[in-house]
Amino acid sequence: MSDISPAPSLTAPPASLPQALPQRRAPLWRTLAVFTLTAVLSSGQLYVVIPLLHGMAAGWQTPQSGLTWLVTAFGVGYAAGFLLFGPLSDRYGRKRLICLGLPIAAVATALVAVAPGPEIAIAFRVLQGVTVAIFPPAAMAYMAERIEPRHRMVALATVTSGFLAAAVLFQVVAQALGPIVGWRGIFLISAVAFAVAAVAAAAVMLPDPSRELSGSFLSAYRAVPALLATPALLLRYAATVTILATFVAVYTGLQLGGPVGVAGSPDALMALRISGLPSMIVVPLLTPLLGRIAASRRAAYLLALAALALAAVAVIRPGLVGLALLLAVYVLGVAAGAPALNENIGVIAGQARGTALALFTFSLFLGGSLGPQLATAFITGGFGALMYGLAGILLLGVLALLAATHTGRVTGS
Repeated sequence: MSDISPAPSLTAPPASLPQALPQRRAPLWRTLAVFTLTAVLSSGQLYVVIPLLHGMAAGWQTPQSGLTWLVTAFGVGYAAGFLLFGPLSDRYGRKRLICLGLPIAAVATALVAVAPGPEIAIAFRVLQGVTVAIFPPAAMAYMAERIEPRHRMVALATVTSGFLAAAVLFQVVAQALGPIVGWRGIFLISAVAFAVAAVAAAAVMLPDPSRELSGSFLSAYRAVPALLATPALLLRYAATVTILATFVAVYTGLQLGGPVGVAGSPDALMALRISGLPSMIVVPLLTPLLGRIAASRRAAYLLALAALALAAVAVIRPGLVGLALLLAVYVLGVAAGAPALNENIGVIAGQARGTALALFTFSLFLGGSLGPQLATAFITGGFGALMYGLAGILLLGVLALLAATHTGRVTGS
């Protein structure tokens, strides 16, 4: 569709924003290195528990299935944190929030490591999720404003791939290091990494532009109702929920009750987790080619591809190699579909970009928090039922995107 200017109600800049974006551009490669590694670290906290469930259950003498709430607890806090801190980055500045949030996230992560039991650990995981959520929306809005426009699409795809690659990388790291340092050691290492990330971000980020604050603290959130009342955005947020909901459910399902030869086999689980990495790596390389397709349609095509890959797993019931290949196709679909939605939503929102991307990441990780519970529900019917169910959820997301392209006329739709 042709490009049409965003709706005026969404593009009027909040009083706290400067009327013109600063012209100074961020150093591309240093910014990408710090932001991508921090994205992996931040998002990885959602998934790190999955390979540790057995050890945690043994230590606390509780069923593994009950500890899936440790994943959900972080996801809920993470999603809620986006709504809290995303609009504040519009008001107070991207660098200010990131440099404050990462040290706080380090402390909250260390608290999880010393939790005496599952109930306290769940509470600390909610707190950890809220504090870690300070980074993603501020970082994505910072890149949308400060990265040279010709590099912006690749930069957003690279960092978004980092958020998604964490699902694989942190599960592999936790599975490898867990027997050596224990699950508490994994969280202590993560806490130190957040502290290092805070120093790196402070060094690489440009100073925030001066902002003339007006109105109350709550005025930072005034764009939220307008964004949610826009059908073209609301449908895109609904589609966003399906991405991590299925992603987390796939890997949780493999851990809880994968097909014969996979469930209970550390080597097979490791191989399947690693099989998704090439897809994560190739997404930024494909971005210039994929960018020729309008963002909303691109997202719909890619999520449809991911749904077909999951349905094929249920129909074919492949062996380990076939399963790895189909999961790689699925990972490619969701890993490339997420930045397409991010790009599309950011353009539609205009000057309310920080708040709109906070709602995007809220939707993304709201889905992630639902993933373990979807896996627990569907896996009772077998791994095939899980794959069919998750394919159906993704297709609902595709339908939402198709409906969004016919709801109003918006840029890049």
